Amino acid sequence: MTPSIQLDLSDREIEVLRSGLVEWGGPARVTQELAVAMGFEDQADLFRDGDRLIEALQAREPLSALDWARTILATEIVFASNLVGSGRDWAITTGLSDAETLASLREIQRKVPRAVYAVFGRELGTRPPGQPRG
Repeated sequence: MTPSIQLDLSDREIEVLRSGLVEWGGPARVTQELAVAMGFEDQADLFRDGDRLIEALQAREPLSALDWARTILATEIVFASNLVGSGRDWAITTGLSDAETLASLREIQRKVPRAVYAVFGRELGTRPPGQPRG
């Protein structure tokens, strides 16, 4: 079993991550491939597991390294991308300004332990050899 990681996040940082997951069910446009690239099985898993992650964030529960990586990556993409994410509408749909969101994301990135980065290339961001494209 993978050990859980507790990050000491501020209320604002929790709100940014929560909003990042929520936005995928709103103005953002996720494809199967993008959901998989963010570490989810598919679109349905992003919505289903996103709900679980939102609840865990609000309860300030520890998450696995993979869950932290998926949560942070999903938030970074949905915040920054106007093509697939909320982009220019972020402040309107979340009530969080771009400046405060960016500042919060930078603080979150500073708090992320190496164990979270270690999932890239193992559990996230890669496919097993020979696996066909969806």
